[in-house]
Amino acid sequence: MSGNAATLSMSQAISLRRAADESPRALSWIDALRDRFAHIDLVPDLGDNIGSAEWWRGLATLTLLCGTAISTFPGLKPLEIGGAPALDASDFNEARAQMIVPIAYGGDTGRHMAATDAVRPLAQTPERPQIELTATLGQGDSFARVLERSGVGSPDAQAIASQVAGAVPLSDIAAGTRIDLILGRRAARTMPRPVDALAMRARFGLRIEMERIDGRLVMRRIPIAVDNTPLRIRGRVGDSLYRSARAAGAPPEAIQSYLRVISRQISVGSDIRASDEFDIILDHRRAETGESETGKLLYAGLVRGGKPKLSMIEWTVDGRTQWYEASGIGQQRGGMIRPTNGRITSTFGMRRHPILGYTRMHSGVDFGGGYGAPIYAVSDGVVTIAGRTGGFGNYVKLNHGAGLGTGYGHMSRIAVRPGQHVNRGQVIGYIGSSGLSTGPHLHYEVYRNGVAVNPLSVSFVTRAQLEGKALADFRARIRQLTSVSVGAALTPVAARPAEGPKLGSLADTASKRAGEGI
Repeated sequence: MSGNAATLSMSQAISLRRAADESPRALSWIDALRDRFAHIDLVPDLGDNIGSAEWWRGLATLTLLCGTAISTFPGLKPLEIGGAPALDASDFNEARAQMIVPIAYGGDTGRHMAATDAVRPLAQTPERPQIELTATLGQGDSFARVLERSGVGSPDAQAIASQVAGAVPLSDIAAGTRIDLILGRRAARTMPRPVDALAMRARFGLRIEMERIDGRLVMRRIPIAVDNTPLRIRGRVGDSLYRSARAAGAPPEAIQSYLRVISRQISVGSDIRASDEFDIILDHRRAETGESETGKLLYAGLVRGGKPKLSMIEWTVDGRTQWYEASGIGQQRGGMIRPTNGRITSTFGMRRHPILGYTRMHSGVDFGGGYGAPIYAVSDGVVTIAGRTGGFGNYVKLNHGAGLGTGYGHMSRIAVRPGQHVNRGQVIGYIGSSGLSTGPHLHYEVYRNGVAVNPLSVSFVTRAQLEGKALADFRARIRQLTSVSVGAALTPVAARPAEGPKLGSLADTASKRAGEGI
């Protein structure tokens, strides 16, 4: 027994010794593994050290976790519930009556639809008692036709047009004029609506109103006071004439016209100084109602050192309108134009006559052309001869002043008469073969002090010159325009009294008739 005890004690001792020998070894292995993984950050900050091994390890961990979460996410299916019960017509209307939806539907439903036995359905939809609308007169349109397109019957439209024509010619009503209408109740659905009221601006200075009183339309003319004082705009040129004029209130179209006019006398780029002043006067009218219209350029001036350097207005002489300088001299015009569009077939000088057969002086230039081609006046002038003249056949001669004249022969037809004033480029006849001629052509001559000269050697310019009473009237007009002060066209306009019975406005008429239940 003591041997077994000794043996057990020895075994236990060996086991205890072995455990004591192995325990430090095991503990050191676990500690080493723990220490190794302790330096590994499984959740690194992906915002730091981008691109490092630690960053890529963190990204891989994140990808693995996200993939695992997605793969293990349970599927979702819509819940199966029973459908909404269908409503019959009465239930549907009752439901709509308790919602805001009827407002969107125009209030056509609601509890009032719960009809009793006393309610009877309408045979047809009731009409509006009045219709207010606006018609616009188009370019080349008929006044009566505009009313008919608006729903007015043809007889009423013609009667209204005739009544309006008594106040203002229908041709004077400008395109774009608005016509305000009130159409009343019609006697039957097959009939057009009658006109209860009409209002329009027939002219800039006239408004017309019409109202049906006791079954007939009563018209009232309302004159609108209009001030026609020209609008004068003046200011310093500065760095840019255009910008300075725009800043002073001149419309762009007026500035462009001003520049075109003064450029005929001076160079806009080099002859105008920054210290100069532009002086622009425009046709202008302003109504008492506040509307204004700016028309064409009346006066173009340039002031230097307090004195006018350039003063120009438009003037008409012998039916021709052009701009004249204050001295009465018109704009310079270029040399003579070609009398026709054909090519030159024979020049000025000695030649053998094609019909007479002998050599003689050819006192002009021949232009070929088709029979009936137009012949133009080469410059402004007065017709001294227009008729049959010897070998020239149908012949026209013009006197251009300053000893200069031109002749046109062999015409098929003459388009002017003696004593008539013609303008440069005006048709005076047509190419033919009258007189001594072998074919259709124009024989063109130029005379200097009655002597024929080579037309190809003549080049001259023309400038109109006012004299006598015309010059006096011209200068009086300049004084009248330049007497207008700057801003005079902006003073208040006094109102003018209306003609005829006082009628309510179109809005007043509509409200009055609506209150009467018409």
